[in-house]
Amino acid sequence: MVNLWHFFGLPDPEGNPPVQRRQAAVPADQPVALKSTLTVNSESKPRPTPAVTPNSAGLRPVPLGWTGPLTPDGEPFHDLGMVKSPPLPIPTQALRYVAPDEMKRIHSQSILKRVIQGDTVIVDLRPLVHMDSHQMACRRELKHMGDQAGVEIFALDTEDKLLMIPGIDIVVDMQKRELGLTPLL
Repeated sequence: MVNLWHFFGLPDPEGNPPVQRRQAAVPADQPVALKSTLTVNSESKPRPTPAVTPNSAGLRPVPLGWTGPLTPDGEPFHDLGMVKSPPLPIPTQALRYVAPDEMKRIHSQSILKRVIQGDTVIVDLRPLVHMDSHQMACRRELKHMGDQAGVEIFALDTEDKLLMIPGIDIVVDMQKRELGLTPLL
């Protein structure tokens, strides 16, 4: 009879040896033959005992490539408390934030390179608070850059000072205002 500890694959805390299962000596599809020979040897030779291997004791063999822990009996053990996740893939797309530099310039060619790679760029024109004509020049430059890349430029606020330029593979639904990677059906 098997106890509860053995059912869950845990060692028995009471130290009782595990119960061995009886195996059928002959398969049912082969005939059984009995031989009765009686030989008496004056010198009895000790019979060699077969070495007990982990497989003959009812234990499972360790799978090839197993790197996890083993039980004291030598069985593979899945430690559910051990956190082991696969390495994260390197991202190919990013969300970039761009603001004017010290000279109040927007570098549209470097933005264009990132947009063609698939990055989404947020351009912040709010530092140009008292420069309306300079803001309009930056918007025209970004519009020209968007035409070169074949993408639309979206305003994220009512004053058109926070602009979003989606990457090449980014889909923007203008009715629902959803941003995503999968094309809309």
